[in-house]
Amino acid sequence: MTRSKVTVVGAGNVGATAAQRIFDKGYADVVLVDIVDGLPQGKALDILESGPVSGSDASIVGTNSYEETAGSDVVVITSGIARKPGMSRDDLLLTNMKIVTSVVNEVVAQSPDTVLMPVTNPLDAMAQRAHQVSGFPKNRVVGMAGILDTARFRTFLAMELNVSVESIDAWVLGGHGDSMVPVVGSTLVGGQPVSKLIPIDRLDAIVKRTQDGGAEIVNFLKTGSAYYAPSAAIVQMVESILFDKKQALPCTAYLEGEYGIDGLFVGVPVKLGSNGVEEVIEFELTDDESAALKRSADAVRELVEVMDNAGG
Repeated sequence: MTRSKVTVVGAGNVGATAAQRIFDKGYADVVLVDIVDGLPQGKALDILESGPVSGSDASIVGTNSYEETAGSDVVVITSGIARKPGMSRDDLLLTNMKIVTSVVNEVVAQSPDTVLMPVTNPLDAMAQRAHQVSGFPKNRVVGMAGILDTARFRTFLAMELNVSVESIDAWVLGGHGDSMVPVVGSTLVGGQPVSKLIPIDRLDAIVKRTQDGGAEIVNFLKTGSAYYAPSAAIVQMVESILFDKKQALPCTAYLEGEYGIDGLFVGVPVKLGSNGVEEVIEFELTDDESAALKRSADAVRELVEVMDNAGG
C-alpha cells in the first residue's frame, strides 16, 4: 500500500505523543521535526523500535530541518512554548506567533498542497497566523481545539451520570480558552437532553470545569501541560483528512459570515475530509449560546489585533 505522509513539527510531549499514535496505526509515514538537536532523532528512533511490538511497518524519522517533510499530506504544528501555572493561553501569544510564522514558511515551501493543522496556543490566533503566512485557501488550515474541549466535556458528563462516554453527544464551540462555549442546549445523553438529567447548578459547574480543563492539568503537572488527550484529538482529525471520512467534528476554522462571525478562525462544527474543511456546519444555538460564541470570537479578534499591531 502507499502510505500517507504526516509531518509533526515540535517533538515535545504533544507532538511526540501524536507521532507515536499515528505511527502505531501504521497507515502513515511520520516525520518529527524540532529545533533541538537530537531530540526528534532520539524520540523517532525510540518510536520506530516499537514497530515490531505494535505491528507497524510505517517509517518515522526525526530531523532538525524540513527537507524530509516534502510532500506531506498533513502538517501538524505543535511547536511553541507551553503554559506554566498561572499563565493563560494568551500569554504565549507573541512568542508563539514568531515560532509559528517561521514553521509555516518552512513547511509550505516543502509541501505546498498540504493541510496545515495548528495546535500551538493560543490556538485560534495561531490558526489565523498560519492562514495569513501560508497564503493557503481557508479550507486547508484547520486548528485542533474543539475535539479536545468536547472530549473533556463528555468525560465530565459521563463521570457525573455514570454512563459510557459514547452515549454522550456534545459540542464545544468558540475560542480555545476561558470563553469557550459548551453547547448545553443540544447536548444529548442517550437521546435525552442533558438538562433533564443534571440539575442546572451541576451543569454550570461541569461547563466551568470544561473551560478550565487545560489549566486544571497544568496545575497538577506544574512543569507542563496536557498531551495525552490533545494528541488523541490530533489523530482523529488526521484520520478524517487522510481517509476522507468527512466526519462532523468541532474544529477551528475560518468563518466568512457563518454564526454571524466574519474573517476569523473560531471553533465550530465542520465536515473534515481530504480537502480539509469541506463545510462549516451551522446548527441552532440558543440566544445565550449565540451571544457567548460572539463574545468568544471577540476575545480571539483581540489577540489577532495584538499580533497585527506587533508587526504581524
